[in-house]
Amino acid sequence: MSSSAEVDGAAAVLAGLRRDVRRAGCMTHVEPVPARPGRRAPWPEWIDPVLRGRWTAAGIEAPWTHQASAAEAAHAGRSVVLATGTASGKSLGYLMPVLSRLLAEPSARALYLSPTKALAHDQLRSVRALRLAVRAATYDGDTPAAERDWVRAHAGLVLTNPDMLHRGVLPQHRRWAQFLRGLRFVVIDECHGYRGVFGAHVAAVIRRLRRVCARYGAAPVFVLASATVADPGVSAGRLTGVDVEVVDGDGAPRGPLDFVLYEPPLLWTGPGSGGPADQPHGGGENGAPVRRSATAESADLLADLVADGVRTLVFVRSRRSAEVVAVNARRELGRVAVDLADRVAAYRAGYLPEERRELERRLRSGELLGVAATSALELGVDISGLDATITAGFPGTLASLWQQAGRAGRDGSRSLAVLVARDDPLDTYLVHHPEAVFGRPVEASVFDPDNPYVLAPQLECAAAELPLTEPDLELFGPAAARVVDDLVRRGRLRRRTTGWYWTQRARPDLDIRGAGGPPVRIVETATGRLLGTVDAGAAHAAVHPGAVYLHQGTSFVVDDLDLAESVAFVHEEAPEWTTVAREHTDIRIVESTRSRTLPDLEVHLGVVEVTSQVVGYQRRLVATGEMLGQEPLDLPPRQLRTRAVWYTVTDELLADAAIEAGDVPGAVHAAEHAAIGLLPLFATCDRWDIGGVSTELHPDTGRTSVFVYDGHAGGAGFAERGFLRAAAWLGATRDAIRACECPAGCPSCVQSPKCGNGNEPLDKAAAWRLLAAVTAALD
Repeated sequence: MSSSAEVDGAAAVLAGLRRDVRRAGCMTHVEPVPARPGRRAPWPEWIDPVLRGRWTAAGIEAPWTHQASAAEAAHAGRSVVLATGTASGKSLGYLMPVLSRLLAEPSARALYLSPTKALAHDQLRSVRALRLAVRAATYDGDTPAAERDWVRAHAGLVLTNPDMLHRGVLPQHRRWAQFLRGLRFVVIDECHGYRGVFGAHVAAVIRRLRRVCARYGAAPVFVLASATVADPGVSAGRLTGVDVEVVDGDGAPRGPLDFVLYEPPLLWTGPGSGGPADQPHGGGENGAPVRRSATAESADLLADLVADGVRTLVFVRSRRSAEVVAVNARRELGRVAVDLADRVAAYRAGYLPEERRELERRLRSGELLGVAATSALELGVDISGLDATITAGFPGTLASLWQQAGRAGRDGSRSLAVLVARDDPLDTYLVHHPEAVFGRPVEASVFDPDNPYVLAPQLECAAAELPLTEPDLELFGPAAARVVDDLVRRGRLRRRTTGWYWTQRARPDLDIRGAGGPPVRIVETATGRLLGTVDAGAAHAAVHPGAVYLHQGTSFVVDDLDLAESVAFVHEEAPEWTTVAREHTDIRIVESTRSRTLPDLEVHLGVVEVTSQVVGYQRRLVATGEMLGQEPLDLPPRQLRTRAVWYTVTDELLADAAIEAGDVPGAVHAAEHAAIGLLPLFATCDRWDIGGVSTELHPDTGRTSVFVYDGHAGGAGFAERGFLRAAAWLGATRDAIRACECPAGCPSCVQSPKCGNGNEPLDKAAAWRLLAAVTAALD
């Protein structure tokens, strides 16, 4: 299909959406994003002539201005972060200095870190396509043992991920001595993805790399590539521990984009909600109306786009959703033309590498017109020629949303992006407040390198690699000395005149993507097959007896959870329902570290101890969310020391807000749910990364109180961002409740899919009055 035909197709679909009465009613906003011309810069004088010739032969006349600026900084020995939009060619910016140095200096080495193996392999293909005298290789969990020896001894450019750097390189640094001695550049790609506890772990791993490099006389330059984020220099500096120059002026051209915000229709409006009373009852929780799912609506939109010949990528949040969207779209298209149905597929983790490579090839060539994918295709895997993207549910951050939208229109043609809202407070807020999507900068990456629950095991790993010294403690930050003293008291480290030494025979066992104990293994009862693992902190809610667990698109039901052995036994089964854990939570204030005090309102940030116990679970229909029943559970309580933001109000403020004593529990509970749903708008987190507690009289405050806490030991930085942006965050929460069209509360405003109390009690109207009074006091 010609490019002009595809452009016409994308424009025609938007026009068709506007003509369709039902669809037009779902479109809450259309934002035209104008085209932008490109700005070139001359090739650097120092670039290797062969490398330059390869790129010019591939049609690259000259670098964009941001590529040249980043390359000049790195070549001059200054660490730099390149923070520009999707498809702006960031890889050229770091490959110019890296490959030129490797070609000029045979003993030089470079390390490339990416958050996924797929992206590392994609970069390897790009480098090898240049046909240079550079030995490049990936080094990850799939690399055979014999090949690993070759990579250590001969590769000039090693492409890997932080997990492999942590487990496979740093503990064996003596075997990597030649590579580390010659290390000149460290490229950290997609660095905006390192946030929360994982980001804190990666920051510590980078500091471990720096100290091991120093042992071999190397001080590499760091080159970071990021989607457009707020404060890229601050985030990159926090991640690496070095001063980082910022290049964020995007010189790449961009085609025009129409960005649609889209809210699926209610399945049941019901009396009093403004719609016809004779529509069928949707069976939502506590009688609440429910919307058509973002997954089902996205499948229909995909079918429409593919039927019009528009090459489309749908982003979903789970592997199962990718399969469901593809299957439903193929079914719809099969009624029109079988050949169209065959041009739609799913792309997700769990496929064999050769299957994914074949899907990528078919998508590039145009054989596939539609693909439903998880975030595996959000990152910089090079797939051009797409004309439309559909995002089924807000992906958690504006950075990810723009990253996904930017996958289309890479050839400069007009493109279409659609955000389909889930039945969720944040999604509802965004589609009714377009200024929150289009009128504000994207988020900063939020993580806390001083988290003691991260620092302690990381310092153990560092001491096992090389004894820790006083200068090392400065490298790891102000909290390191206190953490080391604690490790000495616990017998994990031993102090000697030359430093602190690791005391155990075995190396520390640390999973940098999880915290809070060993992961729980998920084992198929009949075969003994290991399906995967779940973080210890999530196991009680995710793999309790009776829980439905999804693995690579297949449903399993948990038979037993053995906490002593950290194993859950499951059998394959595909029920029509899913399960949601019910949890009872208490919170105790350890200390308030920052506060803001007003006459009838206090807002605090501090350390809390959360005690939670999974006491049962609900079974809900997958299609509608209708609750089928509840089952009790007998699991032990768990303690979590973390950081929280909380606010307390006086009885006078409640009275001024016309909230009667009997309405207080429902008001604060609904306000807590909505606040959790909206915090991801102000901190790079997901609602599953945070938790909350609300009470009409908390023993530690003596007042009505609402807490929102980080769901990771020691905190992840999310609560702090809520404290710093309290007025804007709670104001957005207030507006989201008011904007929702339901009569008494639904998943789009105050109901929570993770509520441990079955979403009872909830008082939507009283919650709005409470938040209106709180935000008025803050203003």
